[in-house]
Amino acid sequence: MAKPVVDKDLCVGCGLCTQVCSDVFEMGSDGAAKVVAGADLDDDCIQDAIDQCPVGAISN
Repeated sequence: MAKPVVDKDLCVGCGLCTQVCSDVFEMGSDGAAKVVAGADLDDDCIQDAIDQCPVGAISN
């Protein structure tokens, strides 16, 4: 799977992606999710985060 991208304009900062896939996503200082630098890209984990994002802010 390609590196996921978080659309900062859509992200509402709910943190669900960080709960579902904490090795790949973290909350930034701006309150929006971001991809962890150098993260091991776990396909299943990333897809779960994409599927569960309530505003569709994550893509790959």
